[in-house]
Amino acid sequence: MSSSSNLHKRMYGGVWKWAGTFRRSDKNIGVTWTQIPMALRGLIDDTKYWIENKTFSEDEIAIRFKHRLVSIHCFPNGNGRHSRIMADLIAQHIFKKPVFTWGSANLVKAGDVRNKYLAAIRQADRDNIDPLLQFSRS
Repeated sequence: MSSSSNLHKRMYGGVWKWAGTFRRSDKNIGVTWTQIPMALRGLIDDTKYWIENKTFSEDEIAIRFKHRLVSIHCFPNGNGRHSRIMADLIAQHIFKKPVFTWGSANLVKAGDVRNKYLAAIRQADRDNIDPLLQFSRS
């Protein structure tokens, strides 16, 4: 076994045995599990178009990507964290902007800030991206 495989096993083996592997069952949210690769391809293609054509502001592109990614729900768990990291990477590496602050709190733990975040997600689900865009820089 390679040293990188050993490192991966030590980092994730006891935590998420499925780390990096798409879910293999349907959930009450997300696309049908067999459609995950196609939904991701569509998201990436759309995002490339948004960037090339300056369809939205830079922050809005990253947040729209995050929202669509979490709605695809690629993994059994950790989809919110994954989507926020991806939005941060888009902001930082594609647009050369600071990462998002995400309410300056731990969004995994229950509380007022997480509730505000989830309310903003629900608004985005109803085609109102503005609350999530505002929350991302709060």
